[in-house]
Amino acid sequence: MITVCLHGAESTGKSVLAARLGLPWVPEYGRTYCEKRGTDLTMADLLAIAEGQAEENRKAMASAPPVLLLDTDQLMTAAWAEMLFSEVPEVLMGYPKADHYLLFSPDVPWCDDGTRFFGTDEARADFAALAEEMLVRAGVPFTRIGGAWEEREAQVRAAIAGLVASGSV
Repeated sequence: MITVCLHGAESTGKSVLAARLGLPWVPEYGRTYCEKRGTDLTMADLLAIAEGQAEENRKAMASAPPVLLLDTDQLMTAAWAEMLFSEVPEVLMGYPKADHYLLFSPDVPWCDDGTRFFGTDEARADFAALAEEMLVRAGVPFTRIGGAWEEREAQVRAAIAGLVASGSV
């Protein structure tokens, strides 16, 4: 099984693409959490989101599909922690990592869905930089995804096909 995590700032197409690719995928637990509890988050909320995402990821991995997309993981939660609270609890960096990450650039229009925070160009750029920093800090392999929506989808499909074809990550 190859796990591929969609990673990056809000409103960059991760969830939309995950649903369109026709592969098994694990939705973003944090979105559901915020829809139920609101967006006035504490560090305890982020830790609960991280654990909820981990549980959903474990459930999906149990069926061992050839490729499993993770809409997010704890490295993104770490970026949230840094952005909101200027700290990253070590527990967030200790969760299992995906085999490969697709880092989405914030170069498409912002769309507020009621659970998003960072809609200004400056805030999006800051959040995107933190998202990338977490990947670098964790030492995980990643591929940049950017451009118009059609380009993003083509890049994601090509990256996943390349991972599958190589048989290794």
